[in-house]
Amino acid sequence: MTPQYNLFIVRYSEIFLKSEPVRRAWENALLDAIRKANPEVVIARERGRIWLSGVLDPESLQYIFGIVSFSPCVHVPLSDLNEAVLRYAASIEIGRSSSFSVRVRRVGKHTFSSQEKAAELGGTILERYPHLEVDLTRPDQQIRVEIRDQQCYLYHEKIAGAGGIPQGVEGSLVSLMSGGIDSPVASWMMMKRGCRIIPVYIALESFLDEKSLERCRAVVSVLQRFQPGMELIVIHDAYLACAKPELKKRGFEKYTCLFCKRRMYRIAEKIAREQGARGIVTGEALGQVASQTLDNLEVLSEAVKIPIYRPLIAYDKEEAIRVAKKIGTFEVSIMKTGGCRAVPDIPSTKGRLEKVHELEARISSTCGLNDP
Repeated sequence: MTPQYNLFIVRYSEIFLKSEPVRRAWENALLDAIRKANPEVVIARERGRIWLSGVLDPESLQYIFGIVSFSPCVHVPLSDLNEAVLRYAASIEIGRSSSFSVRVRRVGKHTFSSQEKAAELGGTILERYPHLEVDLTRPDQQIRVEIRDQQCYLYHEKIAGAGGIPQGVEGSLVSLMSGGIDSPVASWMMMKRGCRIIPVYIALESFLDEKSLERCRAVVSVLQRFQPGMELIVIHDAYLACAKPELKKRGFEKYTCLFCKRRMYRIAEKIAREQGARGIVTGEALGQVASQTLDNLEVLSEAVKIPIYRPLIAYDKEEAIRVAKKIGTFEVSIMKTGGCRAVPDIPSTKGRLEKVHELEARISSTCGLNDP
C-alpha cells in the first residue's frame, strides 16, 4: 500500500532568523520561485513552514534555493490521529521492519506533551505489530508527526533541498564561466547565497575551440535547474591574439595569462554595469595555477573597480570536485576540449603591477585595450 500524500511540508532555516520585514521579503521570494517551477501549486504558509498542494513536481523542490528540506505528508485532524497513524504505518509497510520510532513536534496548546503523544502513538503501533522494537537511535522506520493546534501531519522521510537563501535577494553577479570544474561550482555557491548569476564565456579567438564553448553551454544547462532562464552570454574577443605576440616581442610572454584575465575582468565589469550586477564571481582558488598566486590575484583584481568574489579561494581541487558531483556539473566539466593554446610554457607566478601597467600602455593602442 502506497501512502496517499495530499500535501508537502517545505522547511527553511535562515529566513526564519531574519527581522520581520526581511523575513517577509525573503519568504515571498521563495514562494515566487516555487510558483515559477510549479505554476498550478496551491501554497499556504505559517511561520517556519510552507505547505504545498495541488499540481506539483516534487523533484523541482530539490533545486530551489532557500528550501532546506521537504516531506510528502498526510494531513489528518487531531481527533483521528491514532487511527491515522495505524493506516500510515501500514502504508509504509512498517510490519516488514524490526524496529521503529515515533517523533512528535507540537505547535499550540495541548493537554499532552510531545513525548507523551509519541509514547501513546508508539504503543498503538506496538499493539498492531507486537514483533517490532522501539529504537530511538537507529530505527528501521521512523514516523514523524507534526501537530499544529488541531491539525496533524504524518511523514517518514525528509528530502534535502538546495539550502541557502532565496535566489535574487542579494542581487546579481557576472560569472566568468569557462565550463571547467571550478567556475560552475563558484557560480552555484553564490547562487546559494541569494545571487542571480549572469554567466559570461569569453571566446578567445585563435586560442579556444568550439568544444570549449560547447562544454560551457552544457554546464550552464545543468545550472539552469537551479536558476531557470539562465542564459550564457558569449563574447568573441581578439585582444589576446594581438597582445600575446606583442608580449613575446618584448620578452614578457610569461605575462600572457595575466593580460588575458585582466581583459576578461574588464569585459565582465562592462557587462555587470550594463546589467546592474554588483560584482564578478570567478572560480579561482589560491595557488591552484600560476595566475592564482597571491601576487597575481592582486594584479588581476586591480584591473576593475567592482568587487570580485572568489568562493573557492581556500578550496583544494578535491573539495571543488565533491561539490561539482553533488550539483551535477562534474561529468560535463570533464568533457575533453582542446584547452587554451595561449598558456605560455613558463607563466609568471609573481607579476609586477607596475610592469603590467607599462606593457598595457604600450600595447593598448595596437590591441584596443580600452575597448572591451
